[in-house]
Amino acid sequence: MASSSAFFSELKAADPFFLMAGPNVIESEEHIMKMARQIKSVTNQLGLKLIFKSSFDKANRTSAQSFRGPGLEEGLKILEKVKTTFDLPIVTDVHEPYQCEAVGKVADVIQIPAFLCRQTDLLVAAAKTGKVINIKKGQFCASSVMANSAEKVRLAGNPNVMVCERGTMFGYNDLIVDPRNLEWLREANCPVVADITHSLQQPAGRKLDGVGVASGGLRDMIPCIARTCVAIGVDGIFMEVHDNPLKAPVDGPTQWPLRNLEPLLEELIAIAKASKGKEKMDIDLTPVDEDF
Repeated sequence: MASSSAFFSELKAADPFFLMAGPNVIESEEHIMKMARQIKSVTNQLGLKLIFKSSFDKANRTSAQSFRGPGLEEGLKILEKVKTTFDLPIVTDVHEPYQCEAVGKVADVIQIPAFLCRQTDLLVAAAKTGKVINIKKGQFCASSVMANSAEKVRLAGNPNVMVCERGTMFGYNDLIVDPRNLEWLREANCPVVADITHSLQQPAGRKLDGVGVASGGLRDMIPCIARTCVAIGVDGIFMEVHDNPLKAPVDGPTQWPLRNLEPLLEELIAIAKASKGKEKMDIDLTPVDEDF
């Protein structure tokens, strides 16, 4: 793999966008290897830059009984096998500062979860690995907050930082995507990523049989949000993809079906290439006479 700075330059130059995609959590080595092979096959055909995503531990679960993954040590072994077998860069998330050093030895992109986007110690520890840092905007945050979070990474000596829109709380059990945030996030002076799957979550919005709740989601709205994001001109797309979403142990309602990945990406590429979203429009406020 290229150095972090060279890799970051590749991401910034990706045309029309780069893709971070994979199943939400590592379910097994066999499943992850299958998903990496099949997703890479799709992106190779379409000419998209792929960063393979999966989590070794889902620390932020609605229920204590929820599946969390294989853990740090075993999970990183599996992700390293994906990286070497398929020659793919890796993105995975961290939840505590002590995880960053070990994760930085495998991952090319370290992701900061939305709920932790302001945690200075975590941002600094991630930054010190030198890897590209993708910070998800908290559901509770204004887009302006992300400029401060990105600056924490830079002040720790790492210029390779991105910010990611993943929805804003709208009441107790719903998220909305405000398209204006995708423009305002550019004020962080770094690439902007759109999470088109988590942004359709309905947190704790699904009652379980018996006692408790789980997160629901609006999978059928993923194409709507994705089309909007690429038309606006985001630099990257983040999406969780599963070969059998109805059986996914985590966030099944917002994982995109692998069967539908290629047609959705084909459409998004066409929209992105037709749009001038990455170009700032000059607004002319000169008064108009009869002839203009």
